[in-house]
Formats: sequence, structure tokens, C-alpha cells
Amino acid sequence: MGDGASNVVMEQLRTQDPEPKDHLCYLTKTPDGKILKSSTVYIRDRKGKVSAILAINYDISRLILMEEALRDLVSTGEEAPSEPERITNVSDLLDELIQQSVALVGKPAAVMNKEDKVKAIQFLSQNGAFLITKSGDKVAKYFGISKYTLYSYIDMNKQEGN
Repeated sequence: MGDGASNVVMEQLRTQDPEPKDHLCYLTKTPDGKILKSSTVYIRDRKGKVSAILAINYDISRLILMEEALRDLVSTGEEAPSEPERITNVSDLLDELIQQSVALVGKPAAVMNKEDKVKAIQFLSQNGAFLITKSGDKVAKYFGISKYTLYSYIDMNKQEGN
């Protein structure tokens, strides 16, 4: 109450703009270092001429300190990803891994030859797909092979020393 004017207000007083725009939610700083969230509204008379200026300033200094403390609490120390990592259920995870294996091979399972299927299944094995309960059944069905063939394809990877 009664403090000096912000740059927004001083600029209006200096230029006497006949159609000034209200300024909402901007930051200002007091001489003693407090951070204020400010809004300035121009009040007009019946003819539309600015007759008064209403400025509301809210001291957010402590809120900024809390924000920094909370940021420290929730920070992982790494650069924040643009989107939080998604948690998926295991069924969705297996479906995603299968789609990635198909993308790796570059053709749909229906037209894959044995080498393509071996490559896809070895990708699944290396990425933990077979750690998921009953994943063998789903993968074998998806690639149109028996479970015996599936396990032989997985074993090929182990025999080659990969």
C-alpha cells in the first residue's frame, strides 16, 4: 500500500497512451528484494479515458522459496523429460516389445521367414519379454510357430554366445 509505481505504470504515465492495455500477472521486485506478482488495470471514465490505475501486488517471495524446496524434493537430479515415463501393465509391455521386434525386422509376422522370426524372437529374449508370465504362448501364437520352435529360436541366441 502506497509503494512506488511499477515500470508498467510509469510507462503509461510517461506516454499517456490513450488506449493502454491491462497488464495481468507480471513479476516485480521491491527495493528490499521481495518478489511480487502484479496486475495493473486501467480504470476509464464514461468517455473511455483513463481516470485511474489500479495495481494489485501479491508478495510471492515465500511461495518461490517453497517452490524451490519442492523442486528439490521431486527432482531426480536428471534433466526432466518432456513427459513423465509411462508405467505400463505387463500385457501392454509385451505387446509393445512384439511391435518393436516386428519394426526391427521390417515386415509383418505373416510374411517373415525363419531368419526374420529368429531375429525378432532373439530381440524379445534380449529385452526381457520372456520374463513375463505366459509370454511364450502369446509370442508363439503371434509368430505362427510352436512353443518348441520358439524355445529353439531362443536357444540359437545362447548357442551363438550372444
